[in-house]
Amino acid sequence: MSRLYRDAWGIPHLRASDPYELAFAQGRVTALDRAWQIEVERRRATGTSAAILGPDAVAWDRFARQARLADTAERCLHALDDDTARWVSAYVDGVNAGLPQGARRAPEFTAGQYETARHEAAEHDVTGPAGGLGAGGVGAAGLSAGGLAPGRWEPWTPMAIWLSHHILFAHFPAKLWREAVAERLGPDAVALFAADGPGTGGSNGWLVPGDRTATGAALIAGDPHRFIEDPGFYQQIRLACPEFDVVGLAVPGVPGIAHFGHAGSVAWAITNAMADYQDLYRERLRRGDGGVEALGPDGWRPCTAHVEVVEVAGEAPVEIEVVETARGPVVMADARVAWETGHGRVWEAMSLRYPPRVRRDLGFAALPALLRATTVADVDRALDRWAEPVNVVLAADTAGGLLHRVAGVVPARHPDNALRAVPAWEPGHEWRDRQAPMPRRPVRGITVMANERGIAAPLGVEFAPPHRADRIRRLLDGTPRWSAGDMAAVHTDTLLPGAGPLLDLLDGLDGLSPEAVRLRGRLSAWDRRMDADSTGAAAYAVVRAEVVRRLAAHPALASLAGLDAGAPEVFRPWLALTPRVAYALESLLTTGVLPGLDVLPGLDRAALAELARAALEDVAARDELTGVRWGDLHRLAPWRALPSPAVSSPAISSPVDNAGSVDGPGSVDGVAPVEAGLPGDHDCVLSTSSVPGVTHHCARGPAARYVWDLARRDGSLWIVPFGASGVPGDPHWRDQHPLWLRGALVPVITDWDLLTEERHDL
Repeated sequence: MSRLYRDAWGIPHLRASDPYELAFAQGRVTALDRAWQIEVERRRATGTSAAILGPDAVAWDRFARQARLADTAERCLHALDDDTARWVSAYVDGVNAGLPQGARRAPEFTAGQYETARHEAAEHDVTGPAGGLGAGGVGAAGLSAGGLAPGRWEPWTPMAIWLSHHILFAHFPAKLWREAVAERLGPDAVALFAADGPGTGGSNGWLVPGDRTATGAALIAGDPHRFIEDPGFYQQIRLACPEFDVVGLAVPGVPGIAHFGHAGSVAWAITNAMADYQDLYRERLRRGDGGVEALGPDGWRPCTAHVEVVEVAGEAPVEIEVVETARGPVVMADARVAWETGHGRVWEAMSLRYPPRVRRDLGFAALPALLRATTVADVDRALDRWAEPVNVVLAADTAGGLLHRVAGVVPARHPDNALRAVPAWEPGHEWRDRQAPMPRRPVRGITVMANERGIAAPLGVEFAPPHRADRIRRLLDGTPRWSAGDMAAVHTDTLLPGAGPLLDLLDGLDGLSPEAVRLRGRLSAWDRRMDADSTGAAAYAVVRAEVVRRLAAHPALASLAGLDAGAPEVFRPWLALTPRVAYALESLLTTGVLPGLDVLPGLDRAALAELARAALEDVAARDELTGVRWGDLHRLAPWRALPSPAVSSPAISSPVDNAGSVDGPGSVDGVAPVEAGLPGDHDCVLSTSSVPGVTHHCARGPAARYVWDLARRDGSLWIVPFGASGVPGDPHWRDQHPLWLRGALVPVITDWDLLTEERHDL
């Protein structure tokens, strides 16, 4: 029998007699605390979210179905070993047991009379085409005048959710961008825009060995950065049974503790390795008597193809053709490239090849093995079974063991596959098993991982700039001994090293107006810290935004404008010009001084100086920055899924809107109303990302912070945005949020006598 305890922050601590009973308890408490969140994630994973979220969710549902996420998860489940499959199924049974009560607690479900039986039956009876969604699909949207009801989970649902969360982690749409840049500006220009995605990376992690700590035992700390969701992406939890006792950050809807855990004698943490392990193939398709055919190296071959229907709340259903070639599912059609042949019309499309679909393995066998780990060697062996996504790992144990390695599956194939979409009909682009062994390094002193070009360099193409990693090393090297409580100072560091090129460019300008000279003087005196109360940081951000907009509009980059217009919505963030310019600003501003590099005609040093001059003068002439602080502009805009029609809440007005002018609206399309102002910026250690030139608002930042103390587990610390509960109005819905905003941490409680037992009638 399992027992549920909670600490003062409402964090669940679970005890059970064996791992399977514990998995059931984890599923049940997740359904109690996060029913609406995991219902949305189940639907996103199965391509049925538009049925409750409305038309804005159709684009994702289209991609999820075309990429065959649910079908891939089902295949991976069937390939699991019996023990892991039993463990995952126990978790799913717990979710299904807890959902009725969890849904009754969640206002998103209880807008009207709760009609569990009718809706669950209706949803369970709807099946998709062969190999499609099966019983996890949805019929009449699960909607009625009586409200919403959660759908039944299948044994493969956690695997589909995991895949849904990580299918874009390798940034395969960036291959379309690189291909367009090389085609329009030449291959040398690709490096100028190198960045790791539409939100730029921000995850940090570091290991301080025992000879540099106050206790003599290692510390592991960091903060995974993701789009900030309400409720939060990570679930603080403790899982205890006779075989193990682990605290860590779980993903709601997924059993175990995958990425960040402390088992007492060993602890581990990860960041995204920025590896390239997904390929896009340019396909040529035609319709024959037997259906759709694709041209491969051996000629035309049949594809699998069928039509699925996406239900849309408030609108007519949408039909989607799902096509899969020998390379993988077709995720993008290009209607602009088509021609007639003697065998009919031929058109081009893009197929996606990704390891879990090819290998039928998401690496879930590593999850229970991690829970049972007691040493670094155990963690290392468990991670040999890891697959998706590819991560850099740091681990330490109480015996002095240390680990720094990459874990995951990267296919071996032609180098061009990593750079662009390759032609499916040409030989040489096939996969040849996997890269092995994964890179590893001995830990010698303080070790940092921050998405930079480091240990995983042989596996990737684009990495985060080195600023965060370099800054963390300098901070840690500056103090001889560290304690767990000291780590908050590293988490919250706001120095912006990447500001240098723009400030240097402005310093070299002459002939400025008196107003521009005064503004430049403010910027020169600024300490380059993106603190929330800094007026200098606000001034820098507004000038930067104006430079980004002018640079994106420059004729030298005109051929890259509008690339996103013809792409699926899910891919557009990788193809939009202004964000690409924003995150590549440092490289673009130094292009003219790099010897031998002249890949952007018309954008030499003199042209960049005139562009910066115009931006500075424009901002100075508007005279709108008096008293404006960075936190007034840099407001948190979390994503919150609401049933359609959405329950609206009043927006918090912001003095500067998305275009950078004063007294504009205080919201960002597609997210909840903006909230509190934040310190940090995308290249700070405190990586709270906006999109310069588009919005100052922040949608991406630390989805959690943690410090694992190997000397004493209850000396460890953690925090998440909002709180442990996903139920609006619950005392623990937002109780951690004020602390998260100011960079504080709360203690990890491990003494059962300090916890309160809680009972639920199921």
